[in-house]
Amino acid sequence: MLSVCSSVALALCAFCALLSGCGKNPSVKFSQYYTQGEKLYHTHCSNCHQPAGGGLGRIYPPLDTSDYMNNHFDEVICLMRYGKYGELIVNGLQFNQPMPGAPALSDLEIAEVATYIYNTWTHERGIVEVKEASAILNRCNPAP
Repeated sequence: MLSVCSSVALALCAFCALLSGCGKNPSVKFSQYYTQGEKLYHTHCSNCHQPAGGGLGRIYPPLDTSDYMNNHFDEVICLMRYGKYGELIVNGLQFNQPMPGAPALSDLEIAEVATYIYNTWTHERGIVEVKEASAILNRCNPAP
């Protein structure tokens, strides 16, 4: 039988593992990015891409099991800020719905959203540092 202290410690460890992406990356910084990124995703992205990342039919592409996300990391970061207009091919399917950017999001907030979407569902990338996001955003070609 577990003592009360052991039970509390076990529960605390389980909670910490949950916050850090089920043990994929146990750092406090990752947990902060991931948690804030989840909030931002639900505010700015989930209406179209859906809370579970499955997209919306042939209108908005999925983020979960997305070959586009896997193969176009820098472009995904740019899309968050500047949006995309025109055709996009995801998992062999054509999507042509405009995606508005979120220019009000800071580089840190974009890094947080990226940390969330790249470590949720079928993705396991690790933290997307703000320095990495900033460098990518500085190279973006804004959508017309």
